[in-house]
Amino acid sequence: MAPLGPFEPRPRIAVAVSGGCDSLALCLLADRWARARDGTVHALTVDHRLRPESGAEARQVGRWLAARGIAHSTLRWRGTRRRSRIQEEARVARLALLTGWCRRARVLHLLLGHQREDQAETALQRLVRGSGIDGLAAMAPVRLALEPAGGGVRLLRPLLPVPREAVRATLARRNQPWIDDRSNRDVHHARPRLARALAHLGAEGLSAARLARSAGRAARDRAALDRLAGDLLAVCAHPSPAGFVTLDPDALRRAPPGLALRALGCAVTTVSGAPHPPRLKRLERLADRVLGERGSAATLGGCRVVPRDGRLIVCREPAAAAEVRPLAPGESVLWDRRFVAALGRAAGPGPFVVRRLGLDGLARARALARDAGMSLRTDHIPAPARPALPALFDLDGPLSAPHLQFTRRVEQDESGGAAAFTASFRPAHPLASGLPATLRVLPEQEESSDETIDRP
Repeated sequence: MAPLGPFEPRPRIAVAVSGGCDSLALCLLADRWARARDGTVHALTVDHRLRPESGAEARQVGRWLAARGIAHSTLRWRGTRRRSRIQEEARVARLALLTGWCRRARVLHLLLGHQREDQAETALQRLVRGSGIDGLAAMAPVRLALEPAGGGVRLLRPLLPVPREAVRATLARRNQPWIDDRSNRDVHHARPRLARALAHLGAEGLSAARLARSAGRAARDRAALDRLAGDLLAVCAHPSPAGFVTLDPDALRRAPPGLALRALGCAVTTVSGAPHPPRLKRLERLADRVLGERGSAATLGGCRVVPRDGRLIVCREPAAAAEVRPLAPGESVLWDRRFVAALGRAAGPGPFVVRRLGLDGLARARALARDAGMSLRTDHIPAPARPALPALFDLDGPLSAPHLQFTRRVEQDESGGAAAFTASFRPAHPLASGLPATLRVLPEQEESSDETIDRP
């Protein structure tokens, strides 16, 4: 735990516990560590309801932990499941439920039970996909799931260097059984197939330990590249609070190709609000197109990259910014994974929604401003970036577009006046390390959840 700190004097820790050997061992070890520091541990089990026995397994985990004096909650995922990519959807939902619980309980640290074989399988999976240094670095021991209003939940993996046999021996010494999830052996999924392949590769010298060490080296290289890319972005990038970034293409062309790709990928990731950067192969195609001699526009990851007036404009693709979020007076929401939109309490009865301004909204706002004897200020925002700007709409059309300094004049109501609408840019990743971290990684959990608490 020491390398994963700092921790508060009386640490409050949440542990994701599926009932398997890795997460159960982690929970018992974390409980001992926290008690020695006068802290507490709360175990969290997510019931995805993908298997008939999942509910019974969650209750069994609760009984085991209650017998050891460890508090436990079951979080249930509800809603419609897609038939394709169900495993990926379940992973996203699981993490959103876990971090949501931590946010509500004001718990800063969430422990995850990945161990050395998990790390090796992740590195092998990324290698098969042709990933660059970012993918080969696999899972980080510490990651921050940031919140739109600031702060966040620290995702910690204390067992990442620990082999699976040591984890199982820990449970055996404590006479603690565990649940063996049969889906972990289902070769219809990629992960179990890679685990089998890894067992055969070990005989050729490519063991889990060696792959995990390679991932650690890749992580060090990734950190060094991040610092160099940050230096490059500091001189060639200009991020805007309106959610776009302009880049100096000549500076990118002069830089080593690997750093130029990294800087371009950072800009796309920041503007898109995506939790992960684009794949290397797609990023290489983008760079060839926008940094080539003829420099033509291209799209990637929900962004448009447009050469204009000697600069590259990286802006949100309007079709990708399709989210429509209701917004009540006095409320704030995360819109399009990038903007925290807030509405003043004196905004009137509504209803109000936050959505992209769009070309139709832009034309309507321009006409309204002209009718009011005003001009819409657009000169500081390039044309490709305007349609995806966040705007507040009511039943009569666009009411406010703060980045264009537009607010439609409305009749004053009894509550005190027109809408005070703000939209603060809060993407999933900052453009470079060292920037203020009031950003968010995880999307909002759209499914409702039930919570069952088992207390000792």
